[in-house]
Amino acid sequence: MPELPEIEMVRRAVGPRLVGRTVVSADVRQPKVVAHPDIDDFLDRIVGRTFTSLDRRGKYLIAVLDDGQRLVMHMRMTGCLLVTPADMPEERHTHIVMPLDDGSQLRFSDMRRFGRFWLFEKDEDDGISGVSKLGPEPSDPSLDSNYLKNRLGSCRRAIKDCLLDQSVVAGIGNIYSDEILFDTGIDPSCPANILSDEDWEKLAADIPRMMGFFTENNTVSPDEYLESRGRGYRNTPLIRIYGHAGEPCPVCGTALVRSVICGRSSVHCPMCQRSRVC
Repeated sequence: MPELPEIEMVRRAVGPRLVGRTVVSADVRQPKVVAHPDIDDFLDRIVGRTFTSLDRRGKYLIAVLDDGQRLVMHMRMTGCLLVTPADMPEERHTHIVMPLDDGSQLRFSDMRRFGRFWLFEKDEDDGISGVSKLGPEPSDPSLDSNYLKNRLGSCRRAIKDCLLDQSVVAGIGNIYSDEILFDTGIDPSCPANILSDEDWEKLAADIPRMMGFFTENNTVSPDEYLESRGRGYRNTPLIRIYGHAGEPCPVCGTALVRSVICGRSSVHCPMCQRSRVC
């Protein structure tokens, strides 16, 4: 699933080609992709509107239209958003196509059909997309050790599971939670309620640093993004732990171990991230 660095890359790559463009028509081929409102209302309200900005909140993209409406988009596991020339062959599983006034097309494809679009009126409350329930961004100054300890210090869940909770911190997923926990030397299966003050301080410092590092190193140009059909992520060579089970730890050489924590795959170093006694 794309996480904050990947979604920010999409925003930076798609935004310049989308902002200022007007929707000429819209073809929704997979109705369930549009979660709100109903299809007829969605089409009536978006055709003829101009995109004025493309923002990000956690793993969501939020496009603002010239009448104040907000198009909220979540890629989920396999969603892909592109602005393409009209004559470019479509990706498989293309579910939404919006021709734009400059001859290009906004396209959304999704092999697993989990991605969702929500269109909200200017003053309409968003109580359904999940955006309103998000915790602070990793870069938010409020995300300090006191905040993390107050939110999670009495929680018996594994700290890996806690970092995946979008109501605690927005944008961290399976990949970057492993990277953060490796960098701080914390066992991903460790219950949050036995972490020390030093651990909370390390996490508070490392979350913005690591997420900022992976975000800035994942930047591609709009042309590069289009050429790769939205798959040109740059972070793969920088990932040290996730997906490397059985390989030597990049720090101590111990074989990295894969485990399943709360139904999610996790990789850690049993030497650098020693388990702790409750």
